[in-house]
Amino acid sequence: MFGMGFTEILLIAIVAILFLGPDKLPSAMVKVAKFIKSTKKALTDAKSAIDDELKIAELKEEALGYKAKLEQANSELQGFKNIANPVDDLQEALDMAKGGFKSTPLEEDESITKQVEPKQEEVVLKKKKKSTDKKGDE
Repeated sequence: MFGMGFTEILLIAIVAILFLGPDKLPSAMVKVAKFIKSTKKALTDAKSAIDDELKIAELKEEALGYKAKLEQANSELQGFKNIANPVDDLQEALDMAKGGFKSTPLEEDESITKQVEPKQEEVVLKKKKKSTDKKGDE
């Protein structure tokens, strides 16, 4: 206890008995024990408060790191947002290509859409008969 041996504690107890006397010694020991207990509690609270502050500082540094990464990703996305839409470019190219062709669509051209052969209502399949002539029968 506090780096003291048994003989040192015994010496302190004898000196306390001589100075305080046997009547006041128990109450003095209780007061000393309460003081030591309160000191230990205060040190434990201070240590936990310092540990909490260190954890908060670490969390703050980590949050700032995440914030920097988020801002970097946001700036990259802004760069993508400024790129022209490729679908619009393709549509524009198709419109320019259509300008070189006929203005009438193929569906309206009668020569192409005319039916060549009339539609048949029924389809009849006929089986071919097998020839029963055998060369060995003659």
